[in-house]
Amino acid sequence: MSEFKTLDREEPNYFGAGPALLPTSVLQEAAYDLINYEQQGLGIGEISHRSKPAIKVIDETKANLAKVLNIPDTHEVFFMQGGGTSGFSSIVYNLIANYAKRHPGKVGKAAYAVTGSWSKKSAEEAVRLGFDVDIVVNTKANKFDDIPPYSEWKAIDKENTAYLYVCDNETVNGNEFKDIPTSEYLPEGVELVADMSSNILSKKVDVSKYGVIMAGAQKNIGLAGLTIYIVKKSLIEQPTDDELKSYGIPRVPIAFHFPSVVANNSAYNTIPIFTCHILKLVTARLIEKGGIEYIQKVNEEKAQLLYAALTKYPNFYKLPIVNPKVRSNMNVVFTLPKDLEDKFIQEATAKNLTGLKGHRSVGGMRASIYNAVTLESVQLLVAFVTEFAEANQ
Repeated sequence: MSEFKTLDREEPNYFGAGPALLPTSVLQEAAYDLINYEQQGLGIGEISHRSKPAIKVIDETKANLAKVLNIPDTHEVFFMQGGGTSGFSSIVYNLIANYAKRHPGKVGKAAYAVTGSWSKKSAEEAVRLGFDVDIVVNTKANKFDDIPPYSEWKAIDKENTAYLYVCDNETVNGNEFKDIPTSEYLPEGVELVADMSSNILSKKVDVSKYGVIMAGAQKNIGLAGLTIYIVKKSLIEQPTDDELKSYGIPRVPIAFHFPSVVANNSAYNTIPIFTCHILKLVTARLIEKGGIEYIQKVNEEKAQLLYAALTKYPNFYKLPIVNPKVRSNMNVVFTLPKDLEDKFIQEATAKNLTGLKGHRSVGGMRASIYNAVTLESVQLLVAFVTEFAEANQ
């Protein structure tokens, strides 16, 4: 006989960067739906992705996102398989193709701001795929410790550039854009593209200012396997395959072809519908709690508390992001004396504070305080950070 199992759990204080924490109530509801969805005798993961119940999930999830983010009618919301890494490829393929549609036959270039590990990977992928990439800022030499003002960025070639790509929140390095480039830097006609995988739905965003917002769901609002795209409708149309071939522009792989995905309401191929359902439940819960204004206020309070505790001990805890104005509200990165790292993790784990080890590429510690991480969890972490410094410095 198997041991007794329950859908209840002790509330975790988990600070992992992704896959990340989800609200227990969402997981409990999803667990029942995985067995029997809306009394159909089938689980949500078993139904056809083109069935009426599945299309309803897709449509309701899109509607929730549109409501929470106040997405204007000028933009389309859709989903594709994969995560941020597949987004690196799909964005450059689709937007360069679209640029050739808006500027017949012209092969555009892509501008990238390299301010951390993920924007670096995205730029490298665009280069690897054979596209013309212009790096307008690169802070790697300083270990991505700041985001310089736009006045210090390289000027964009406005006559030939399709888009400017930024990673709005760098999960590994812990920096975050707190504003967007204005017309003083970003030329008219050059679209702003943002990877918001780790801070989507954490703060208010003026979607109208963006050509594309891309976000893997698994860091802040869902499970792995699904990527959210919010794309200006004027950027979806593309030349024919024959036209692209004649222009010398690669054709977009069909699984990532924006026009095909949109025409089939995100179900051109088999969407991970259970993952989409999780996203629907998460966004519905956020709406019930007060929407984006509510969660932004809570997120700002959590970040302020944790940063205040760390900066109280400047000779013990070091913050790699030197400019406080661009420190991430989602991923708080810090170091302490190396000989104490294992002790920190062990003692934190003993207090049920888990997921704090930094990314393998940078080491140190990282507390990801995403939407589902409660204020109470952060308060417990703050108490431990304080206690540990007092006992070991």
